[in-house]
Amino acid sequence: MKRAEKLEEFAGGMKAMAPLTVAVMPIGLVFGAVAASKGLSSLEVLLMSALVFAGGSQFVAMDIWKHPASWGALAFSALLVNIRHVLMSASIGTKMPAFSGPAKYAAMLLLADEIWAMAELRAERTRLTPAWYAGLAIPFYCVWVLASLAGSIVGALLGDPNVVGLDFAFPAVFTVLVMGFWKGRETGAVLAASALAAVLAHQLLPGAWYIAAGAAAGVVATLLTGRRREVCA
Repeated sequence: MKRAEKLEEFAGGMKAMAPLTVAVMPIGLVFGAVAASKGLSSLEVLLMSALVFAGGSQFVAMDIWKHPASWGALAFSALLVNIRHVLMSASIGTKMPAFSGPAKYAAMLLLADEIWAMAELRAERTRLTPAWYAGLAIPFYCVWVLASLAGSIVGALLGDPNVVGLDFAFPAVFTVLVMGFWKGRETGAVLAASALAAVLAHQLLPGAWYIAAGAAAGVVATLLTGRRREVCA
């Protein structure tokens, strides 16, 4: 692929991701403000967003953050939250024949829910290229890191995120992503099973087990609906 074509592909990925890149800004601001309220410096917030790059686990880490930090609890919670990345990377990895080995590994390092969803939708329609994927991931990553840093700096000015509604930005983004994959009653059944299991686990179990429970219930529901579809066929 020529340089001009790569630039065009990069711009296409960037354009496709633009709404979600804008949407992640308030989430990054909220995370930075929350992290600053827990005593993290702006440098620590910057490094956490740059090296972890996983909004869900970063928010969970802040929920259980205390001084001195319980590194075992933080690591286990992050593992529970991010275990879905195993399935996400396995899925998108089969759609990357145009990627070299190093390019594929780099793509997985920048994998996030929003990036995965957009890449999956692209792969359903046409060939997924490294340049287009880079257009998705690199600007999104940079905005997340910079928004987190900005949030840590001006956190005191933001006040309580619940008051201004910024706390809803995170679930709103995922609601939009889910609707992009809606396929009728089967999708509804999977979502209902996941939601019910997550709510029950959140009420009955401490920590972040509700995330694992929701994911497991979703997988089971997917398998059951898929088997039922095969039987009916």
